Amino acid sequence: MIGRLTGTLAEKSPPQVLVDVNGVGYELDVPMSSFYNLPGLGERVTLLTHFVVREDAQLLYGFLTHEERATFRQLVRISGIGPRTALAILSGLSVAELAQAVSLQESGRLVKVPGIGKKTAERLLLELKGKLGDALAAPAAVASNAQGDILQALLALGYNDREAAAALKALPKDIGVSEGIKAALKALAR
Repeated sequence: MIGRLTGTLAEKSPPQVLVDVNGVGYELDVPMSSFYNLPGLGERVTLLTHFVVREDAQLLYGFLTHEERATFRQLVRISGIGPRTALAILSGLSVAELAQAVSLQESGRLVKVPGIGKKTAERLLLELKGKLGDALAAPAAVASNAQGDILQALLALGYNDREAAAALKALPKDIGVSEGIKAALKALAR
């Protein structure tokens, strides 16, 4: 199987890339989280891969990190979740955000991903519970209930996951909920 490709980045057309490996061009679909971190055209790139063979196609998916590939593989093991849906999930949420959503059982964050409805989100939370690994969940874990409440408030106010997480990082760990929301809103308003 193809486990990794190292070559020159020849083309970038979201979500697909073309990697030239010694004259052979490999087309890979990559999550947007990997796509945004790719080097420029003509530069050297290494992508970890997942190879899918179907009756009508042979598809190659690429990832910049081991965590992304492991999470992708965990997602495609779930009944009803194919590679395209798994790619959409990883494009909408980082691995840490997905692990946090699973640990806090927040279906609302998954429903924001295109193609994921309420029932699918709940099934994902049930199936993934305890499977994303402690190493993935630990950095994403919220330090306190107050921080979890602040995060939920920011998400409810319409801020996306990245904005809310960035505002939360800037807050002191022992801040109260109401003070934390006010401070986070001030930071986001800048």
